[in-house]
Amino acid sequence: MHKLNARQFLLRVGIYVVGLFFMALGVALSVNANLGISPVNSLPYVVSVISGIDQGTCVIIIFCLYILVQILILRREFRLIDLTQIVFSTIFGYLVNFAKWLVGDFALPTYVGQLVMMAVSIVVVALGVALYVEAGLVNMPMEGMTMAMARKLGKPFHNVKIVVDCFVVALGAILSLVFLHRLDGVREGTVIAAVVTGKILALIKPRLVPLFTRLGLYDQPMTQK
Repeated sequence: MHKLNARQFLLRVGIYVVGLFFMALGVALSVNANLGISPVNSLPYVVSVISGIDQGTCVIIIFCLYILVQILILRREFRLIDLTQIVFSTIFGYLVNFAKWLVGDFALPTYVGQLVMMAVSIVVVALGVALYVEAGLVNMPMEGMTMAMARKLGKPFHNVKIVVDCFVVALGAILSLVFLHRLDGVREGTVIAAVVTGKILALIKPRLVPLFTRLGLYDQPMTQK
């Protein structure tokens, strides 16, 4: 990445925060859709139910494990500044609470309505991920881990994200069945989100690059992540 001027840096920060908000909004919509927790939150939710520890604490613990995986994968390439992912994870938690307050009890009736809400939440989450990743600052832990894997494997970010999302959902489902003897927080919506979010992300990202270039976010379009 080239050296940023003040305007570019502030623009990146603004886009990053907007991206986190869209992700939080998507989480709130998926909760109200009641078809399963989104992949990024499914594992912390299941661990919370199993352990009795509040979900916020479980999010921090699981996200710290994701950071540890990044360190193991990248080794000397891991930047100390990436440890600030812990701070942004906390901010994200507050944004989720705000988004849940904003959405309130809104829910579309009937199963078709639930599917529509889930579809909207998937698109909103994908947009949020695309925005904050393209801002080129610090990744959230799950995306940071996914990006580390993508770099080492030489594969497109969105393709690796599909695999990682599916793995996390499968792990959450296994833990739920083993310890709770039922599926808790993992339903068809979770699986759909795990499979589809990466594909939607692949459609959104190319459309953001020209827009950000015109805004002066960077001098040259950023490469695939």
